[in-house]
This record gives sequence, C-alpha cells and structure tokens, in this order.
Amino acid sequence: MSKPSTQNSLFGLPVIVAALGYFVDIYDLLLFGIVRVPSLRDLGLNEQEVSAIGASIINWQMGGLLLGGILWGVLGDKRGRLSVLFGSIITYSIANVLCGFIQDTPFMSAPDLYKYLRFIAGIGLAGELGAGITLVSEILPKELRAIGTSLVAGIGLLGAVVAYFTVEIFGDWRIAYFVGGGLGFGLLLLRIGVIESGMFTEVSGQKHVAKGDFLSFFTNWERFTRYMKCIGIGLPTWFVIGILATFSNEFGKALGISEPIKPGLAIMWCYVGLAGGDLASGFLSHYFHSRKKAVAALMAFSGIFSIIYLYAGVNTPFALYSLCTLMGFGIGYWAMFVTIGAEQFGTNLRATAATTIPNMVRGMVILMTTLFAGFKTGTLDVFGAFELTVPQLGVIGAGTLVGIISYALGFYSTLTVPETHGKDLDFIEE
Repeated sequence: MSKPSTQNSLFGLPVIVAALGYFVDIYDLLLFGIVRVPSLRDLGLNEQEVSAIGASIINWQMGGLLLGGILWGVLGDKRGRLSVLFGSIITYSIANVLCGFIQDTPFMSAPDLYKYLRFIAGIGLAGELGAGITLVSEILPKELRAIGTSLVAGIGLLGAVVAYFTVEIFGDWRIAYFVGGGLGFGLLLLRIGVIESGMFTEVSGQKHVAKGDFLSFFTNWERFTRYMKCIGIGLPTWFVIGILATFSNEFGKALGISEPIKPGLAIMWCYVGLAGGDLASGFLSHYFHSRKKAVAALMAFSGIFSIIYLYAGVNTPFALYSLCTLMGFGIGYWAMFVTIGAEQFGTNLRATAATTIPNMVRGMVILMTTLFAGFKTGTLDVFGAFELTVPQLGVIGAGTLVGIISYALGFYSTLTVPETHGKDLDFIEE
C-alpha cells in the first residue's frame, strides 16, 4: 500500500496534474471539430469536399481513440500509470504541432496527411483520462475518490471552452494547433514530480499475476457483463454531445429557428454544463454514499432536458444554447462513469478498464451517427457494405430513436452494475 503523503490529498500534485492533463486532452480532442471547416477550406477544398473529407478525418481520429484506448490501457497495467501519462501526451502534442504545418507534399496530399496526423493524435488522446482517473483513484483515500475524480474532469472539461475561444481570438487554425501542442509539452514538466500508484507498484512485483490482459474482459461472463454495463452507462453522454450538440444546426432548422445555429458554439456550451455537472457529481456521490444514485439522478436530469430540446418548441438560438448547457450539466457524470469503470476491476486490469471504457463509448458515436443519418433519410448505410431501407423519421424522429436506445441502455446499466462507493481497490482480478 502507498504511504500517506502530501500527494494523497485533493489538492496534491497527482490531482492537479491529472486535471490539467485532461484539460489539454479535451482542448486537442475537440479542436479539429472547431477548426474543421476553416482549415479544410484553407487547404483548398470546396464545400462538398469539406463535408466528406471532414467526416472521414473525424472517423480516423475516433479510430485512433479506439486503438489507443486498448494500447494505453494495457501499457498502464503492464508498465505503470505514469508511463501512459507521459507517453500519451508526447504522442498527441507532437501530432498537434505537426497539424499546424500541414500542406501538400510531393509524397502526400494535405488532406491525407491531415487524416493520418489526426489518427496519431487520437491514439495519444485515448490514454489521458483513464490513466489519470486510475492514478487519482488509487492514490486518494476511498472517502475522497469521488470528489477527486470529479475535480479532474470538471477542470479538464473547460479545455473545450479554451479551445473555442483560442480559435475565435487568434482567428488562425494553425496557431490553435501550436497552442495545443505547447500546452502539452509544458504539462510534461509538471509531471516530473508525480509518484507512481502504490497499488500498482505492489502488484507489479507479483510475477504470477496477469496484468493488462484486454482479452480477459471477454473470457469470463461475469467480468464481461460488468465491462459492457460500464460502457452502457456512458452512452447518453455522447448522444447529447455527438448528436444533439454536434448536429444542432440541423435540429435548429427542423425546429424552425430562423437564425443559423453554430454547432461549435452549441458544443462549447454543452461542455460548460459538463464541467459544472462533473464537479457536482462527486459531491452527489459523497452525499448519497452511492455512485449509482448520483449517476442516475444526473442521467434523468439530462433526459428530461433532451425531451424539452426535441419537443418543447424551442424557437430561438438562446433557448437552444441554454438547453445545451443544461443537458451538458446532466451528462456531467462523465468522471463518475470512468471512476465506476476503474473501481469495478482489480489493480491488474484497472488501467485497461478505465482507459478502454470511455474510448469504447466515444467509438459508439460512429454507430449513433450512422443510425441518425439512416433514419433521418430513410436509407441506412451499413458500414459501406450495403444499404437498408428504413422508416424515414426526419431529424427530430431520428434523434429521438437514437436517444431512446442510448438512455434505455444507460439506465439499465446504471441500475444493475455493482455499487462501488467506498470499495477497497487493493485487489486483483483472478
């Protein structure tokens, strides 16, 4: 077990560095979405190419997140939490700096180079939150874990706001990438003084214990159901972000709002609410003495305002952006959801779980957007292999369908997953 120290407090260096790391992570994760249109136009693409190639680049970044989640998770359990905190930020910081220099080259076009660099950035971005939450969960006393991890996410999510205003202030997408890379390299200096988790150090010396075995989540039914339920808890968060906020311009038109809605602004306000919700989730869990009650309460809050967003006849941009903020607050159990994932599994699999689970949820956005686009138009494209004719529900109907699926799985998973409040984390998965 780790010895008591000044690092075992809410305002110790591990919590501060994990929070700042997630801040930079969110900045870089959302930056392409914010600069997608101006950067691709600057590279000479027309409106149709901006839409098609922009979607392709986003999918490459999400693919990097899925692959990186497994890579960093396994590495975190095999080599330590700090190895991931250092390695991931170096990877995405270098990729972001290089994004600022993108142009056509003799061996590759600028859009192709952009795609590959965002894939590499996605790999790096996948490791930050899971490793940070794992380290903080293992270092802090169990009565402070919920508050500590909520502080990490609450502060970290403000990176979305800074990303938006960095682009607005400088007006140059290349500078925004340089700023992101510079923030990452600056953070490396802070990480030098962070100590490794005592729980990991103890387990690392036990040669007979299998560490970071990703496939072990699928070889035991009870462990598999725990893992899938942890993923299910997070689905409503990315329904709100990936559908309602990202496609807010389409929902605005469908609702009859005459003034154009800016998706980037809707996403920013959603993350403002998220930051507040994440801070609240830790205190709610502490008050209820239950992770599940805190998550269920916030999930219900977001569900109510999602219904209002879709069906209350919103007719002004101000009302829509306000609802994005309120829905964001409701899905502000993101840190609690990752903490639940970390607490469900033993020290030898904890980093793998905490890192892969949120990135699996992010990867589910691809399925959500596919369903949304298919039922919106009446033609469902099944992974580019073939097309199915489905009921044409329009923007509101398609959004409702994806929402019902996401919230049904989210509530079921939350109510049936084992409670972990106050759980002793010093154990291993056999």
